[in-house]
Amino acid sequence: MQLSYTQKKQNTFYLICGILMLTSEIWKQLSLTFLLNDGNYIWWYFPFQLCSIPMYLCLMIPWITYTPLRSTFLAFLMDFGLLGGFFAFFDTSGMHYGYAPLTIHSYLWHILLVFIGLYTGYTFIQNTVENYFRKATFLYLLCCIIATIFNVIFYQYGTINMFYISPHYIMQQKVFRSIARILGNPTGITIYILSTIFGAWVINLFWKLWGIHHFKMQKKGTGDF
Repeated sequence: MQLSYTQKKQNTFYLICGILMLTSEIWKQLSLTFLLNDGNYIWWYFPFQLCSIPMYLCLMIPWITYTPLRSTFLAFLMDFGLLGGFFAFFDTSGMHYGYAPLTIHSYLWHILLVFIGLYTGYTFIQNTVENYFRKATFLYLLCCIIATIFNVIFYQYGTINMFYISPHYIMQQKVFRSIARILGNPTGITIYILSTIFGAWVINLFWKLWGIHHFKMQKKGTGDF
Protein backbone atom coordinates (compact mmCIF):
# COMPACT_ATOMS: atom_id res chain seq x y z
CA MET A 1 0.00 0.00 0.00
CA GLN A 2 1.34 3.40 -1.03
CA LEU A 3 1.74 5.72 1.93
CA SER A 4 0.86 9.39 1.67
CA TYR A 5 3.40 12.07 2.47
CA THR A 6 1.59 12.79 5.74
CA GLN A 7 1.71 9.13 6.79
CA LYS A 8 5.40 8.92 5.95
CA LYS A 9 6.08 12.05 7.99
CA GLN A 10 4.14 10.67 10.95
CA ASN A 11 5.90 7.31 10.72
CA THR A 12 9.26 9.11 10.73
CA PHE A 13 8.21 11.06 13.83
CA TYR A 14 7.21 7.91 15.76
CA LEU A 15 10.28 5.99 14.63
CA ILE A 16 12.63 8.78 15.73
CA CYS A 17 10.85 9.06 19.10
CA GLY A 18 10.89 5.29 19.55
CA ILE A 19 14.61 4.95 18.76
CA LEU A 20 15.44 7.93 20.98
CA MET A 21 13.47 6.45 23.86
CA LEU A 22 14.89 2.94 23.38
CA THR A 23 18.46 4.22 23.23
CA SER A 24 18.02 6.34 26.34
CA GLU A 25 16.27 3.47 28.14
CA ILE A 26 19.19 1.13 27.43
CA TRP A 27 21.55 3.79 28.80
CA LYS A 28 19.32 4.16 31.86
CA GLN A 29 19.28 0.43 32.55
CA LEU A 30 23.07 0.18 32.20
CA SER A 31 23.59 3.20 34.44
CA LEU A 32 21.27 1.87 37.13
CA THR A 33 22.88 -1.56 37.02
CA PHE A 34 26.56 -0.75 36.81
CA LEU A 35 26.91 2.79 38.17
CA LEU A 36 24.44 2.62 41.03
CA ASN A 37 24.10 -1.06 41.93
CA ASP A 38 27.48 -2.76 41.40
CA GLY A 39 26.37 -4.83 38.41
CA ASN A 40 23.18 -6.16 40.00
CA TYR A 41 20.01 -5.58 38.00
CA ILE A 42 17.27 -3.59 39.76
CA TRP A 43 13.93 -5.14 38.80
CA TRP A 44 12.08 -2.12 40.16
CA TYR A 45 13.20 -0.22 37.06
CA PHE A 46 12.25 -2.88 34.53
CA PRO A 47 10.80 -0.85 31.60
CA PHE A 48 7.15 -1.81 31.76
CA GLN A 49 5.32 1.05 33.41
CA LEU A 50 2.49 3.14 31.98
CA CYS A 51 5.10 5.70 30.95
CA SER A 52 7.21 2.99 29.26
CA ILE A 53 4.50 1.64 26.93
CA PRO A 54 4.71 4.61 24.49
CA MET A 55 8.30 3.60 23.71
CA TYR A 56 7.16 0.20 22.43
CA LEU A 57 4.20 1.68 20.56
CA CYS A 58 6.34 4.32 18.84
CA LEU A 59 8.67 1.58 17.63
CA MET A 60 5.78 -0.51 16.29
CA ILE A 61 3.47 2.12 14.76
CA PRO A 62 5.62 2.87 11.66
CA TRP A 63 5.40 -0.77 10.59
CA ILE A 64 1.67 -1.29 11.19
CA THR A 65 -0.60 -1.06 8.15
CA TYR A 66 -3.69 -2.60 9.77
CA THR A 67 -5.69 0.56 10.47
CA PRO A 68 -7.70 -0.51 13.58
CA LEU A 69 -4.56 -1.68 15.40
CA ARG A 70 -2.61 1.42 14.41
CA SER A 71 -5.51 3.65 15.50
CA THR A 72 -5.71 1.83 18.84
CA PHE A 73 -2.02 2.46 19.47
CA LEU A 74 -2.41 6.12 18.50
CA ALA A 75 -5.44 6.49 20.79
CA PHE A 76 -3.38 5.03 23.64
CA LEU A 77 -0.63 7.59 23.07
CA MET A 78 -2.98 10.57 22.96
CA ASP A 79 -5.05 9.47 25.97
CA PHE A 80 -3.16 7.17 28.35
CA GLY A 81 0.34 8.21 27.25
CA LEU A 82 -0.47 11.90 27.63
CA LEU A 83 -2.07 11.18 31.02
CA GLY A 84 1.03 9.34 32.25
CA GLY A 85 3.40 12.03 31.05
CA PHE A 86 1.36 14.90 32.42
CA PHE A 87 0.47 13.54 35.84
CA ALA A 88 4.01 12.35 36.57
CA PHE A 89 4.77 15.99 37.38
CA PHE A 90 2.20 15.99 40.19
CA ASP A 91 4.41 13.55 42.10
CA THR A 92 8.03 13.78 41.01
CA SER A 93 9.43 11.70 43.87
CA GLY A 94 9.92 8.71 41.58
CA MET A 95 11.76 10.82 39.02
CA HIS A 96 14.78 11.60 41.20
CA TYR A 97 17.91 9.45 41.35
CA GLY A 98 21.25 9.57 43.09
CA TYR A 99 22.81 10.17 39.68
CA ALA A 100 21.88 13.59 38.23
CA PRO A 101 21.84 12.55 34.52
CA LEU A 102 19.19 9.91 35.34
CA THR A 103 17.02 12.56 36.99
CA ILE A 104 17.36 14.79 33.93
CA HIS A 105 16.53 11.81 31.71
CA SER A 106 13.39 11.10 33.72
CA TYR A 107 12.11 14.66 33.37
CA LEU A 108 12.91 14.77 29.64
CA TRP A 109 11.22 11.38 29.15
CA HIS A 110 7.94 12.59 30.60
CA ILE A 111 8.11 15.88 28.72
CA LEU A 112 8.53 13.83 25.54
CA LEU A 113 5.48 11.74 26.49
CA VAL A 114 3.42 14.92 26.73
CA PHE A 115 4.75 16.11 23.36
CA ILE A 116 4.03 12.75 21.70
CA GLY A 117 0.53 12.69 23.18
CA LEU A 118 -0.26 16.21 21.98
CA TYR A 119 1.18 15.55 18.52
CA THR A 120 -0.74 12.30 18.21
CA GLY A 121 -4.02 13.79 19.34
CA TYR A 122 -3.66 16.77 17.01
CA THR A 123 -2.85 14.67 13.93
CA PHE A 124 -5.14 11.74 14.73
CA ILE A 125 -8.29 13.82 15.26
CA GLN A 126 -7.81 15.50 11.90
CA ASN A 127 -7.86 12.18 10.06
CA THR A 128 -10.57 10.14 11.74
CA VAL A 129 -14.08 10.52 13.14
CA GLU A 130 -14.10 7.14 14.92
CA ASN A 131 -13.32 7.06 18.62
CA TYR A 132 -10.85 4.35 19.61
CA PHE A 133 -10.87 5.07 23.35
CA ARG A 134 -12.57 1.78 24.22
CA LYS A 135 -9.95 -0.22 22.33
CA ALA A 136 -7.17 1.86 23.90
CA THR A 137 -8.68 1.04 27.30
CA PHE A 138 -8.62 -2.68 26.47
CA LEU A 139 -4.94 -2.26 25.58
CA TYR A 140 -4.32 -0.53 28.91
CA LEU A 141 -6.06 -3.34 30.82
CA LEU A 142 -4.01 -5.89 28.86
CA CYS A 143 -0.87 -4.04 29.93
CA CYS A 144 -2.12 -4.17 33.55
CA ILE A 145 -2.50 -7.94 33.25
CA ILE A 146 0.99 -8.31 31.79
CA ALA A 147 2.37 -6.03 34.51
CA THR A 148 0.73 -8.20 37.18
CA ILE A 149 2.26 -11.32 35.63
CA PHE A 150 5.68 -9.64 35.73
CA ASN A 151 5.10 -8.58 39.34
CA VAL A 152 4.29 -12.15 40.37
CA ILE A 153 6.94 -13.98 38.33
CA PHE A 154 9.92 -11.66 38.93
CA TYR A 155 9.16 -10.89 42.59
CA GLN A 156 11.46 -13.74 43.61
CA TYR A 157 14.40 -11.99 41.93
CA GLY A 158 14.00 -8.62 43.63
CA THR A 159 11.65 -5.71 44.23
CA ILE A 160 9.40 -5.14 41.23
CA ASN A 161 6.20 -3.12 40.98
CA MET A 162 5.11 -2.65 37.38
CA PHE A 163 2.24 -0.17 36.91
CA TYR A 164 2.36 0.22 40.72
CA ILE A 165 -0.21 -2.58 41.09
CA SER A 166 1.90 -5.35 42.62
CA PRO A 167 0.00 -7.44 45.20
CA HIS A 168 3.25 -7.61 47.19
CA TYR A 169 3.46 -3.88 47.95
CA ILE A 170 1.06 -1.33 49.35
CA MET A 171 -0.08 1.21 46.76
CA GLN A 172 2.50 4.02 46.62
CA GLN A 173 0.85 6.63 44.43
CA LYS A 174 -0.33 9.82 46.11
CA VAL A 175 -3.97 9.76 47.28
CA PHE A 176 -4.31 6.09 46.35
CA ARG A 177 -1.88 4.96 49.04
CA SER A 178 -4.19 6.54 51.61
CA ILE A 179 -7.15 4.74 50.06
CA ALA A 180 -5.21 1.47 50.13
CA ARG A 181 -4.38 1.88 53.82
CA ILE A 182 -8.03 2.47 54.67
CA LEU A 183 -9.82 0.07 52.30
CA GLY A 184 -7.06 -2.45 51.64
CA ASN A 185 -4.51 -2.82 48.86
CA PRO A 186 -6.72 -4.72 46.35
CA THR A 187 -9.35 -1.98 46.59
CA GLY A 188 -6.69 0.72 46.31
CA ILE A 189 -5.27 -0.92 43.17
CA THR A 190 -8.72 -1.29 41.63
CA ILE A 191 -9.60 2.36 42.29
CA TYR A 192 -6.22 3.40 40.89
CA ILE A 193 -6.83 1.50 37.64
CA LEU A 194 -10.38 2.86 37.31
CA SER A 195 -9.15 6.38 38.05
CA THR A 196 -6.49 6.06 35.36
CA ILE A 197 -9.16 5.03 32.86
CA PHE A 198 -11.34 7.95 33.96
CA GLY A 199 -8.45 10.38 33.58
CA ALA A 200 -7.70 9.08 30.09
CA TRP A 201 -11.42 9.38 29.26
CA VAL A 202 -11.39 13.04 30.29
CA ILE A 203 -8.44 13.65 27.97
CA ASN A 204 -10.25 11.74 25.22
CA LEU A 205 -13.30 13.94 25.78
CA PHE A 206 -11.12 17.00 25.26
CA TRP A 207 -9.84 15.55 21.98
CA LYS A 208 -13.39 14.70 20.94
CA LEU A 209 -14.60 18.25 21.58
CA TRP A 210 -11.57 19.66 19.81
CA GLY A 211 -12.26 17.34 16.87
CA ILE A 212 -15.85 18.55 16.61
CA HIS A 213 -14.61 22.14 16.60
CA HIS A 214 -11.98 21.27 13.98
CA PHE A 215 -14.49 19.70 11.58
CA LYS A 216 -16.89 22.61 12.05
CA MET A 217 -14.11 25.03 11.16
CA GLN A 218 -13.25 22.91 8.13
CA LYS A 219 -16.84 23.04 6.88
CA LYS A 220 -17.01 26.74 7.53
CA GLY A 221 -13.77 27.27 5.65
CA THR A 222 -14.98 25.35 2.62
CA GLY A 223 -18.43 26.91 2.66
CA ASP A 224 -20.02 23.54 3.38
CA PHE A 225 -22.89 24.23 5.80
